[in-house]
Amino acid sequence: MKNTTKILVVDDNENFASIIQTMLEDEGHQVRSAKDGREGYLIYLLFKPDLVITDIQMPEKNGLELMTHIRMHNPIVRTIYMSGDLGRFRCQLEEEKKKFPVNLLEKPFSKIELMRLLSLFLSQPFDSPA
Repeated sequence: MKNTTKILVVDDNENFASIIQTMLEDEGHQVRSAKDGREGYLIYLLFKPDLVITDIQMPEKNGLELMTHIRMHNPIVRTIYMSGDLGRFRCQLEEEKKKFPVNLLEKPFSKIELMRLLSLFLSQPFDSPA
C-alpha cells in the first residue's frame, strides 16, 4: 500500500539517514533528512512532517532537545526515536510515551522492522492528555 506520509529523518550519520530515506521513499513516503537537531528543526518548520524519525545522540541538538522544540509547534507530532543504546534513555523515553505519540527503534534494524513499526504507529490514534 503506497501512501504519502511526510517524514523527517534526523541522524548525524548521513549515510544511515540516506538509507532510511531511500527505504521510506521506496514505499511512497515524502521524506526529508537532516544531519543534526538544529538542521532538523529548520527543515521541520518548512516541511511540516507527519512523523519525525530521529537519532537520540547527535551534536548541536540531540533528538530529545529537537523534539522539545518541535512540540512547541505541534505537541502531538508522531516521533520514532532510534539509538544503538536505547537502554540509556529508557526512563526518559517511557515518560515521553505517556504524554506524546512516541515509539522506539533499536539500531541496527531491518527495513521490515522499520516498515512494520511505521505501519502500526501511523494507524494508531493518539489522544493527547488534557
